[in-house]
Amino acid sequence: MTKVFSGNLGYPRIGENREWKKAIEGFWAGKIQEEELHRALKSIRLGNLRVQRDRGIDIIPVGDFTYYDHVLDMSTMFGIVPPRFRYDGGAVPLQTYYDIARGNKEAAASEMTKWFNTNYHYIVPELSDVTPRLTKNRPLLAYREAKEELGIEGRPVLLGLYTFLKLSKGYEAAKRQEIVDKLLPLYVQVLRELADEGVKWVQIDEPSIVTSLTEEDIRLLHSIYGAITEQVSGIRIMLQTYFEAIEPYEAIIALPVQGIGLDFIHDRGANLEALRKIGFPKGKTLGAGVIDGRNIWRADLPKQGELLAQIIKLAEGSDIVVQPSASLLHVPVTVRNESALEPVLKEGLSFAEEKLQEVALLAKATSGANGEEVARQFEDSRRAVRNLQDSPARNVEKVREAMKQLSVYPSERQSSFEERRAKQKAKWQLPLLPTTTIGSFPQTAEVRAARRKWRKGEWDKERYDAFVREQIAEWIAIQKEIGLDVLVHGEFERTDMVEFFGEKLAGFAFTEGGWVQSYGSRCVKPPVIYGDVDFTESMTVSESVYAQSLTSKPVKGMLTGPVTILNWSFVRSDLSRESVCYQIALALRQEVEALEKAGIEMIQVDEPALREGLPLKHSERDGYLDWAVRAFRLSASTVKDTTQIHTHMCYCEFHDIIDSIRAMDADVISIETSRSHGELIQSFEEFTYPLGIGLGIYDIHSPRVPEVPEMVEMIERALKVLDPELFWINPDCGLKTRRKEETVAALRNMVKAAKAYRERTQTLNV
Repeated sequence: MTKVFSGNLGYPRIGENREWKKAIEGFWAGKIQEEELHRALKSIRLGNLRVQRDRGIDIIPVGDFTYYDHVLDMSTMFGIVPPRFRYDGGAVPLQTYYDIARGNKEAAASEMTKWFNTNYHYIVPELSDVTPRLTKNRPLLAYREAKEELGIEGRPVLLGLYTFLKLSKGYEAAKRQEIVDKLLPLYVQVLRELADEGVKWVQIDEPSIVTSLTEEDIRLLHSIYGAITEQVSGIRIMLQTYFEAIEPYEAIIALPVQGIGLDFIHDRGANLEALRKIGFPKGKTLGAGVIDGRNIWRADLPKQGELLAQIIKLAEGSDIVVQPSASLLHVPVTVRNESALEPVLKEGLSFAEEKLQEVALLAKATSGANGEEVARQFEDSRRAVRNLQDSPARNVEKVREAMKQLSVYPSERQSSFEERRAKQKAKWQLPLLPTTTIGSFPQTAEVRAARRKWRKGEWDKERYDAFVREQIAEWIAIQKEIGLDVLVHGEFERTDMVEFFGEKLAGFAFTEGGWVQSYGSRCVKPPVIYGDVDFTESMTVSESVYAQSLTSKPVKGMLTGPVTILNWSFVRSDLSRESVCYQIALALRQEVEALEKAGIEMIQVDEPALREGLPLKHSERDGYLDWAVRAFRLSASTVKDTTQIHTHMCYCEFHDIIDSIRAMDADVISIETSRSHGELIQSFEEFTYPLGIGLGIYDIHSPRVPEVPEMVEMIERALKVLDPELFWINPDCGLKTRRKEETVAALRNMVKAAKAYRERTQTLNV
């Protein structure tokens, strides 16, 4: 007889009130010592386990908690520490762990990039010049803690060898098997120690399985798990996939493991269809991801109950674990504390804690226990979903009519880049290698305090606006003194680059405690796109015009692009993401036109998140890129030839979307590359980029201030493959999180580096 359990795959690390972030940053600032940090994080970790237990979850993950990043945890567990950090063996010290992530005065941080197609960032393992060895069995320690402290028989979580390898850098494809041969014994050792401890099940996360696999990949997977099965006994493996459908299905379900977890939410129906056609191996446990682990909408439980019933029937002879589609890392902690949302919207939301309840209810419904109570809660969920769908915010006639006319809106500039370039060169008269920044300047404690006072009503809008203008004036003066060529107003009025615009557009809502981890201790509170998106009034004109009045140098207007607003928000699930993105693009278009009309004729429309929306299947990528590029162009295509459109991208690998970046037709693009400069330079050796471009020449995510020669070297490397006439000099990202003194020192060096290169070029030309 089929047994049905409730399970979870991972829980938010940050704490209900971001206690995790505060403790870690307190340690970095020297306000607390290492022992106090350990105590604070243990309290959060155990609290997370209690919540899962108390919400009725049968199978609770342990080892998903981290001090920074779970991929970095795997690297340091295996002693994979880049030589520049001078690690000499044994357990990796906490300071070294954080140095890898953040850098120090002597060594640059390891590269950081997107975790698949999410807004989470991981630290890329560097496999060159290291000899892996087990330094500490983290899953074992997590298992012991849960059992000893709370009596919880947890399921340890490991990142799988195949995925770890795919996420790493520093090895040639031809040497992949050699790396596997070094790492596989370490995985075996970890699993043997878990088995000796009495662990019954272990969750091995292999999200890379849902990408486009080659026959060689499939052979490697069978080799890895075949070896593990042969060498480890007494423990069962739940091979967990998520974010997409597995393909080829038949080859994956044949892997020698005791359970496989599948995503039935983001699979576009493919996992269910494969289950229907091919079935599921009898005796294996199926992890059924039927609650959305990546979005915040309340489940229609009767509908998901029907899906679960189909899965149970199709997987007859297998035990079922009802679970989220992915780790709940990607959603906020709880809706419970949200007091300001409209009731219809609040009732339609489900965060991590509420998703656990949904999982438990679905599992309970299969047993028939508490039938009347379960039926009532099922109907409550259906009613909440229906009420949200019928709300006026989701049925705005003006927006719907505009979407019907989408094909008539221009999505191309009036002239080619070559024609625009000549006109812009004559208009702006910029020097060779013009210097600029990405947009934001340090959000000091004073800036944050002023914003809190305004939001709480302690300051009126007039006083707050005056404060913002003081900050703008100070930083315009600083930029002029440093010698930057193109200035920015600093974005002091903005909390977050997406939230700011969402607050000024119709169709958005904002939570009080809806925080999620983005990278390290950096948490973001994504807006909620719950209705039709519409422009209501100008959003950035006042601050931009004021900044421009203080200088004769050009000041860029700063906007967040439609694709980034989409990808960094929680997006309604009743419309396609493409449709929502076009709604945002049409609204932003009106802001671009308002800036130009007000005399701001350099406008940056940032798209740092364009690549992260890329589907994991290669066959689906062109479709996404087509509409993403179109949305960007819809937002910025109606300006004059002399108006210069900039954009910015960061946190991702660009080489495989270079064609689409070119198709965006921005006059200037700045790209974050300081941690992966060499890799991108290789891309430009193979692909001629004919538009304006700035490759970030220093890493703003580290407190380290690079010296001038280091920056000059970065410039020289780039200009081996890029046209100096089209090249811009800039940091790799915004400076919001940096301290003032770091920012000023680094920008001074950046300007000196640009001037040094200009002088050298002029000398050679004499």
